[in-house]
Formats: sequence, structure tokens, C-alpha cells
Amino acid sequence: MLVGYTQLVKLNTFTMDDVYKLVGNKKTASSLVFRLSKKGLVKKIRNNLYTCINVADEQPVATKYHIACAVNNTAYLSHHSAFEYMGISNQVFYEIYVSSEKRFDNFEFNGITYKYVSSKLSSGVIEPRNTHGIRVTTLERTVVDSIKDFEKIGGLEELLNCIESIPYLSENELIKYLDAYNLQFLYQKTGFLMEHYKDQFQLSDEFISYCRNKTGKSTRYLTKDSTKYLNEWRLVVPEYLFQITEQGGSPLV
Repeated sequence: MLVGYTQLVKLNTFTMDDVYKLVGNKKTASSLVFRLSKKGLVKKIRNNLYTCINVADEQPVATKYHIACAVNNTAYLSHHSAFEYMGISNQVFYEIYVSSEKRFDNFEFNGITYKYVSSKLSSGVIEPRNTHGIRVTTLERTVVDSIKDFEKIGGLEELLNCIESIPYLSENELIKYLDAYNLQFLYQKTGFLMEHYKDQFQLSDEFISYCRNKTGKSTRYLTKDSTKYLNEWRLVVPEYLFQITEQGGSPLV
């Protein structure tokens, strides 16, 4: 095996700076990456981001989750991709949603498109135990983010499918992220949806009331094709909303 590959393959992803630290010379570093690339042992992901190729299966050493978090030093998995990483979503997307403090251009690698998602929050990002190089939003923040942006990411049906796979949520954590965004429509959407799943998540009446009291006086549409008005939430929702995910059930709203 070529010199350098053994060291680089231990890294999920690497930059030219990482190679420079390994060999001690910038010209030698460039030459090494060039030689390994020609041999099919290194593949460029995007500008100044590389991964080794596993000789056993000829697949990238880095997972799509490692690649997402290596885009820059503040990048993390969010929205549907956070659900997917946690094993909550059964539907695999060929898009990975990445939030970070720094904006980046969307890019494609190995059949996966990496999409930047703007976020104004920095809290609620963790590094899971026994992992290296993975950053992901907490379960509660993922729920709040996904409710906030479901029309742009995944859609309502996929959101409900994910929510139904979650056994428990902390209402204090939900409130923390709702208050951090402080958007009336988000309180409306979250309160309405969480009221339906109240027993599943062991949420209190106080939590539902808290959301209801933050909704303001404006009437809003949950989706573009919503037709049924709910006075208690000042919300217009699809006629058979929860029947979407409950086969054979009767309409619940």
C-alpha cells in the first residue's frame, strides 16, 4: 500500500492541512494526494475536502454523516437528516440537510446532495457518545426545527411519520427551542400537533396551554391546501390530516 494511505484512511475526511501535518511539506502533501487519487485510493468530496476509498468495497471511508459535519467546523446534521441519523425515519433521503454558522454552496458527492439549511440557533447541538466528527441536533430541537420548516424539508406526511416513531419528548426542552425562535406560527403549529400526540409524549395540559397562549390573534394555514378551521388554534388544517398516517382510521380533525 502506498505510503500515507495507511495514516489517511484512519481519518473519515481530511484536508490538505491534515496531509501537510502528516508529511511536513506542502509540495509533498499535494504530490501524495495526487498519487493516491490516480490510484483510486483518494477521492475529492469538494474544494479542499477528501476521503479515502476502502480497497475492500471501493466505497468512501467517510459516511454521509461524517461528510456533512466536515463541511466546516460548525456544521451539523439537522431536520430530517438528524431524524435519519437517530434511526427515527424509515425513509432514506438522497439529500443531507446541514446547518452551520457559515453558509456554503450545496454540493453532490457519491449520489448524495448536501444542502445548507439556515439556522439562527446555536444551542441544541450535541456530539453523540462513542462517535468522532458527528454533530447533530437534539431530539427536541429536531422536532421543533422540522415543524418550523416541514414545507421546505420532507413535507407534512414525512414529519408525522417521524413524530409517530418518537416515544418521549421533554416539554421543557421543547419550550426552550420554541422560545428561542419566538415565532407565533411555530407555537401554533407545534401546539396543535403536540396536542394530538399529547399522551404519546406524556405532555402536560400546561404545555399545550403555553403554546396556545403564544399563538397571537392571526389565522394561519398549516399547508397550502388546508380547508378546515380550528378556532382554538386559529389554524386552518387539511381536512383529514392525521388519517394520512393512520391506515383505515377515521378522520381525527
